[in-house]
Amino acid sequence: MYWAGCARVGWILSATLVAAAAAAQCDEGFQSLFNGKDLCGWEGQPGYWTVEDGCLTGTTTAERALARSTYLFWRGSELGDFELHATYRFLTPFGNSGINFRTRELPEFDVQGYQGDMVVGPTYTGVLFDVKRPSAAREWKRQILTQQGQKVVIGTDGTRQVSTLAASAELQRLVKPDDWNEYAIIARGPEIILRVNGAVFAHVIDHEKRDLPNEGLLALQLHRGPPMKVQFKRICVKNLSQNHLNQVARPGGTESSAGSGTGGKKLP
Repeated sequence: MYWAGCARVGWILSATLVAAAAAAQCDEGFQSLFNGKDLCGWEGQPGYWTVEDGCLTGTTTAERALARSTYLFWRGSELGDFELHATYRFLTPFGNSGINFRTRELPEFDVQGYQGDMVVGPTYTGVLFDVKRPSAAREWKRQILTQQGQKVVIGTDGTRQVSTLAASAELQRLVKPDDWNEYAIIARGPEIILRVNGAVFAHVIDHEKRDLPNEGLLALQLHRGPPMKVQFKRICVKNLSQNHLNQVARPGGTESSAGSGTGGKKLP
């Protein structure tokens, strides 16, 4: 899937043009990353991502199960410091997705980087992950950076200061299992805040970071497991960096329906 449905000029996708098609969906100062019509600006593994009823939709079935999670990448820019608002829902009894940011793209539509999680169930919605860490005990501590309702300050040596913002059960009652939910991510320097339906679910100040970049790609997750369907109908971003969003260019050539997307590269 290669920027499906997009009109391209010089192989550069302007985030401004994409935003213009759906500006009414976003608050003032935000730009839309999804036009509500097609997958223009997005690239993912063919067969799993579509637009249904004006919603960006990820679907797995028993016949098209995933051996591992796959990701849909936004090709409009790399993001550093930003605020993102998204509206999501699950349409199946099982659901596991996430919004990945400051992300490195790995082969075959895989990722490494931060992820704000969302699930059907009581545990992981609003939890911040560091995705694709080795499962050795020492590294595993980096994978789940905070639980629901926690503020975590991670020192340069990996030590953690943990305090409670709210009880997990109290926050979980705010999540609507059969309806639309509002998800917000604020990332500024080492500080990351995740909100669900207006409440802070996670607050992390990450001074360790390891090899995570200060800016990177944005992607949506479709998790392996039982059949599921997740939808996003509003994805809006506001740049909080000093500089404007760095636009992504792709080299010229023929359009391909599937590929090993190479990730976003900043223009000079």
